[in-house]
Amino acid sequence: MAQPDPHSAEALLSGFPILRTEDLSEARAVVGQAFCDHRLDMRRGAKLRVRHNHVSGTEVSLNALGYGAEVEIDPGQLQHFYLLQFPLVGAARIQHRGETVEACEDTATILNPDRDARMIWGEGCRKLLLQVNRGHLERVAEDLIGAPLQGAVRFDPRVDLTQTGGQRLFQQVTAAARAATHGNLWRDGAGLNEAWVERELVSVLLESQPSNISHMLWRVARAPTSREMRRALDYLHANISEPLRVEDIAREAGLNIRSLQLGFKAAYGVSPMRYLRDVRLDAARYLLSRRQNRESVTQVAYSVGFSHLGRFSQDYRARFGTSPSAE
Repeated sequence: MAQPDPHSAEALLSGFPILRTEDLSEARAVVGQAFCDHRLDMRRGAKLRVRHNHVSGTEVSLNALGYGAEVEIDPGQLQHFYLLQFPLVGAARIQHRGETVEACEDTATILNPDRDARMIWGEGCRKLLLQVNRGHLERVAEDLIGAPLQGAVRFDPRVDLTQTGGQRLFQQVTAAARAATHGNLWRDGAGLNEAWVERELVSVLLESQPSNISHMLWRVARAPTSREMRRALDYLHANISEPLRVEDIAREAGLNIRSLQLGFKAAYGVSPMRYLRDVRLDAARYLLSRRQNRESVTQVAYSVGFSHLGRFSQDYRARFGTSPSAE
């Protein structure tokens, strides 16, 4: 008899089975223990065939999960963890942060802890899931940007697996799942190697998937090397709410305007003023995504240096594909 493909959806994490059932109530209870309490429904007469493999680390877990039948899942808010979902077989529809994502082999999704989610997994859909503890992700994010976070990290729910970032993320997660499948990770608990893998998974997630702190990570990753450009960048970020002119930035950096423009073009591919506008918009998005004590759109616009609300809304929509009031 032919052996199953070790890289197939059914074989992934096969050494860590936690559930094999055709009972809806049992599926709801056991999957809920692995993740969180949730509503799980399916059409009357549908044939449920749940296969759930699960391996836990200290701060993350990996899961290969399929229900067989089409199911509707309503977890509400996840609260304490992020959930990255890669469809290995079939498709799903995810509603999250006011957006509907049709997940398939080219499109994964990520759920943020403090936003409601609803999902419909299609018949035969099977996914690889990475669950990340919220506190761990926030600690890694602060280490990467070198500063405390001022609010929750929120990712765009759609993960484009046709782009470099999505492909890198998928490769990293599947590599960890295959290592676990072959007994090379989490077989005997969590050691130093597992701790490194858990941190690396979160680092790649932060670096690869757009979020409200991407501009902070991007700045760290692409900081210019010249002393003058560093001065320009520090001055610009420290004064984003001020009515800066290119002459002001050049003078502070000790450069002429042409040299400053060439430096920004080489480091970031844009002019200094375009870079300033994007930094202001990214800062506004970060402030607008705060769940508690959030300022109004008008207050946020003024606080990051926009004096014309119409221009702010226009630029915001052009950069993020949504209006500032929708965040």
